[in-house]
Amino acid sequence: MAAPIAGVGLAQSGGIAKAAPVAKGTEGGGSSFADMIRGVASQALEASKAGEASSIGAISKTTGVVDVVTAVTNAEIALETAIAVRDRVISAYQEIIRMPI
Repeated sequence: MAAPIAGVGLAQSGGIAKAAPVAKGTEGGGSSFADMIRGVASQALEASKAGEASSIGAISKTTGVVDVVTAVTNAEIALETAIAVRDRVISAYQEIIRMPI
């Protein structure tokens, strides 16, 4: 299973996952939205690098197939998460642009 993305937490309650409070605004000393996005992007990049390293290890026969599949799956999940966040940000921006002044 993929490692959870920092700053995004889920709390289990009766079999239903609910979003846990993550961070307050920058006024309270919490991390900003930009920091969260930066963290998601860096984790996706690290997962991609790990998948590539595992693939290279499989070619040189130093890494097992299971490790390669796990690393590539983690990279894929991280990329899908980053794409979903990007799509939500773009959607929110477009909705704000459509608001009447």
